[in-house]
Amino acid sequence: MSRDLENLAARAAPAIFVVLWSTGFIGTKYVIHNADPLTYLAIRMVVVVGLMAVIVAIARPAWPNRTEIGHSIVAGILVHGFYLGGTAVAISLSIPAGLSALIPGLQPILTSTIANRWLGERVTPLQWSGLLLGLAGVVLILHDRPMSGQAGWGWFASAVSLVSITLGTLYQRRYCGRIDWRSGNLVQYAAVAVFFTAGAFMFENRVVHWTAEFTLALAWLAVVLSIGSIGLLYWLIRRSAATSVASLFYLVPAVTAIMAYVLFDERLDIIAIVGMVACAAAVFLVNRRA
Repeated sequence: MSRDLENLAARAAPAIFVVLWSTGFIGTKYVIHNADPLTYLAIRMVVVVGLMAVIVAIARPAWPNRTEIGHSIVAGILVHGFYLGGTAVAISLSIPAGLSALIPGLQPILTSTIANRWLGERVTPLQWSGLLLGLAGVVLILHDRPMSGQAGWGWFASAVSLVSITLGTLYQRRYCGRIDWRSGNLVQYAAVAVFFTAGAFMFENRVVHWTAEFTLALAWLAVVLSIGSIGLLYWLIRRSAATSVASLFYLVPAVTAIMAYVLFDERLDIIAIVGMVACAAAVFLVNRRA
């Protein structure tokens, strides 16, 4: 029975991850209405550190050594720091939630290229075809979007998110795979809490409106996203090749756009919808076994 449950969990995990990860962009739009982006992230990370400290105190996992702590800090700054910071800043600069997921959606292209060189993973011709199809899908979704002024800075922030989550995923797989996820995540979140707090004091007025909307969205992002989806991501990274895990991010823009349409009435034209279908097909091709 335990083997059957494990197999079921392994099959369901990618879909659950995509849905949870997509809600991060939606939740961020809600909190940005009520707080400066880095200030909100600093508060979120303080909450997460407290929750992870309780988990670690109860479970008493093995603690990373000095070298592993250093690797955890680097991975945390990449996976959480610049990625979440870039996304929050992009949305604060009026990039719609449904589109703020698009640039990070290019991650599989960058990941497969680097993984091929850095991790020694072989990317098959079929997988390359899927990656190129996904890139074409993202280009279709991005067609006719403003790229200058405030929107331009928003897209730049999204590009920072792309590079950060790509390098962070690869770094996590190469250097942090043997670290217990509970103690490792506690180190990562503590480092990121300091990172965002410093950024908030350096660049923002630290405005926060403690509305019900802000509190509920913050709770969702802290508990479900920072603990649930990140734990699931690291589990997937340990079980799968980096290219296959990264390909899941192709689905995030489509799922986010559907959520944004329902919640915020953000609309997409037929060309963008075709692009989303192409992204879904790309995930299928990239995850096919040779």
